[in-house]
Amino acid sequence: MVRNLTKGKPLKQIIFFALPIFIGNVFQQLYSMVDNIIVGNTLGENAFAGVGATTSIAFLIIGFVQGLTAGFAVKTSQYFGNQDEENVKRSVATSFVLCAIITVVLTLASVFSAMPLLRIMQTPEDIIQYSYDYIVIVFAGLGATMLYNLVSSILRSLGDSKIPLIFLIIASVINVALDLLFIIVFKMGVAGAGWATIISQFISAIACAIYMFKKYEILRLNRRHFKMSLKFCWQHLNIGLPMAFQYSIIAVGIMVQQSALNTFGTLYVSAYTAASKIDSIVTQALVAMGSAVATYVGQNYGAGQIDRINKGINQAMLVSVALALVSGVIVYFGSNLLTGLFVKDPSEEMLALSKRYLFWQGVFYIGLAVIYIYRNGLQGMGYSVLTMVGGVVELSMRVVASLLLVKVLDYLGLCLSNPCAWLGVDVLYLASYYVIIHNKFKRKALVGMPKVQVKKHTHSKGIA
Repeated sequence: MVRNLTKGKPLKQIIFFALPIFIGNVFQQLYSMVDNIIVGNTLGENAFAGVGATTSIAFLIIGFVQGLTAGFAVKTSQYFGNQDEENVKRSVATSFVLCAIITVVLTLASVFSAMPLLRIMQTPEDIIQYSYDYIVIVFAGLGATMLYNLVSSILRSLGDSKIPLIFLIIASVINVALDLLFIIVFKMGVAGAGWATIISQFISAIACAIYMFKKYEILRLNRRHFKMSLKFCWQHLNIGLPMAFQYSIIAVGIMVQQSALNTFGTLYVSAYTAASKIDSIVTQALVAMGSAVATYVGQNYGAGQIDRINKGINQAMLVSVALALVSGVIVYFGSNLLTGLFVKDPSEEMLALSKRYLFWQGVFYIGLAVIYIYRNGLQGMGYSVLTMVGGVVELSMRVVASLLLVKVLDYLGLCLSNPCAWLGVDVLYLASYYVIIHNKFKRKALVGMPKVQVKKHTHSKGIA
């Protein structure tokens, strides 16, 4: 159902909107988790490490897709908050056309650059073929990824976070079945995991799109909505591209991090891969709160409710701090058990390496919570260029930490590279948000002030 986030108690609205997103994000993580678990337990540690070594370059491209579609949906949510039904439809049509064009370019670029990127990242020779066989299939199916993320973002911009969840759960079940079929029965190796992912995601995307257009009259388009306006396209690209590049910029930092990791050898790659998957799962509550804040702020910004935006962000931040503390406890005490899900009979050394990484991430989860709340808040108000600058700051901090700390502290330096990046960008987002929100309150107060009546002085003729 469509949810109007401009009314009702802010925190209640954000949490109820975030819950389906959280569950959906967990299932989305299952796409890659199931691939890794089945690969690790059936094809061996090298195959597991090979798939894991693709995480950073996958995020480089798929992160671009996620940022782009989320950015386009910001415009849709602002029009929806302003109750501008015609421009909601134009926004959706424009988003589909732009995404179709970008998908073609992005698919060709990613497929042909997959092996060169793996070489640049110094992927170990004993796993590089596994990495390529998996990631080239995922890149070839970017159309499915783009379509699912666009449809989900459009529905969330209208306040519907439940329907994407339902179709994602269905896709996750299909993904598990296809993984087992392709890897165990058809003996397709790691390529089978890639095919399972894109086929299941394509099914989810098509089903969700059909439902969306049939269910919501506000999303039913006709030919006039597809008449492209350069100005209207630019308004979407002006938000979508900076958000897309922000994700890709962050991914470059992760690629540098992965390159530093690869020099330690396959054992470290395996431990890091397992720890990263665990980290991704336990932080999905923070991600969901951020996603809910983006839609909440977008709708309220369109409605001109600045005070409501500030109240919602402050309350969401308090909840996120509590979630960060709980997540930190989970990764520390559950690291050995969770790592064992990915690799059959992991060595004591691998368990220790995984736990060490998770400990240092968990200590700084509050810094990550700040990023998700304030970055999404700024994006919801349309400040995507500013968040792209934040991506550059995060990239710089992560690269410096990966290159310098690793030389001094070895693997510990790698463990600290993410927290360094988080804390560096926290300063930018916090300062930017409070300056912007203060100025908007000030401007709103000035607009609301009664106008001063200026008396006109008349001069009598004939008086010296």
